[in-house]
Amino acid sequence: MNVAIDTSVLVALLVPNDQWHEQAVKLWDTTKAQGYIPVYLDCVTAETISVIVRRLEEKGLSKEVASAIRRWEEHVPTSAISWILPDVPRLYPEIIALIRSSSGALNFNDALIALACRERGIEAIASFDRDFDQVGWLRRLCRPEDLEG
Repeated sequence: MNVAIDTSVLVALLVPNDQWHEQAVKLWDTTKAQGYIPVYLDCVTAETISVIVRRLEEKGLSKEVASAIRRWEEHVPTSAISWILPDVPRLYPEIIALIRSSSGALNFNDALIALACRERGIEAIASFDRDFDQVGWLRRLCRPEDLEG
């Protein structure tokens, strides 16, 4: 089964001192062991790289940006990225409707991710963001136990 990987999990995987790092590694190892196939969306790619670079800059560690980008490229090669941003014009009314129905709990990217998952038959997302719990067609995985049973 395919599982979309959200920014919160990717950042935690790639940043060893992230508060969620240990949980992300356990979740990642469990998904791989159980045969889940990770799906990396382009909007998540953009957000993940932006968050990592911003955190490094905020900590005065700009010199580490190149190695962080290298780790990203090793983890997610360009060929593994699913390009969904071209779908935005077509999905825009549904994105806005989903944001509205969630009373703003879902932001634009998260609504786009949820709709892209629905269209592609992806039933699960690895994420630490609880806003995805409001999406009826998407099961949020945040702990290894979420994959068992």
